[in-house]
Amino acid sequence: MRFAFRFRLIPAIAALLLAVLGIVLGNWQQGRAEQKSALQARQAARAAEPPLALGPDLAAAAPLEYRRVKVSGQFVAGWPLFLANRPLKGQAGLYLVMPFKIAGSDTHVLVLRGWLPRQAEYGKLPAFATPGGAVTLEGVVVASAGQVMELGTQAPLAPGAIVQNLEPGAVARASSLALQPFFVQQTVPAGPGDDLARDWPLPSAGIDKHRGYAFQWYALAAMAILFFVITGFRSGSRQRN
Repeated sequence: MRFAFRFRLIPAIAALLLAVLGIVLGNWQQGRAEQKSALQARQAARAAEPPLALGPDLAAAAPLEYRRVKVSGQFVAGWPLFLANRPLKGQAGLYLVMPFKIAGSDTHVLVLRGWLPRQAEYGKLPAFATPGGAVTLEGVVVASAGQVMELGTQAPLAPGAIVQNLEPGAVARASSLALQPFFVQQTVPAGPGDDLARDWPLPSAGIDKHRGYAFQWYALAAMAILFFVITGFRSGSRQRN
């Protein structure tokens, strides 16, 4: 039995475009998975290192990112900031961010102190306690507090502002404080009453999701070529008969 194949230009172009699209997007998702795997390995390696004493000298974020650090000083209680749209275990909430003056200097670092539940009345600030006097913090250096979609115009940076996203440079300009160009994600209480939730999300999460998406895009590319071949043989057989 002989098979006949009918080549048609438009279906061939459509199949080729779909196949290329599937391969390109599949490679992109696979690349994202590999990036996050490398990030996960770097996090694990730096988490195994002993805590680093964070001093007042300004330092770049990249060499310190994901390092455990200890820093002594005191909170600038008059400059609390709140990051909105930060849910925890399905509950709406905010991250409390506060400048921390490093002991023996005028240098500060922004501390992600923890999570607070959002109040029923929008714009109403939740209650929280701030340790007074000199304390020693333990945490992890992160270059970003995470990015969420900004809805509407962001409020001007001022004490008590609720914002969607935050950068140390913007806080430095608004507060006139000398700030390190990164955040310290607090991991343990700094004193009595410092009981904020600190179940921080892992930036390397989602590796399996990216691999699943990559498989779907590769499958689309394969199906486009397979569909073109099958319909070509069917059309050729009908034409021959």
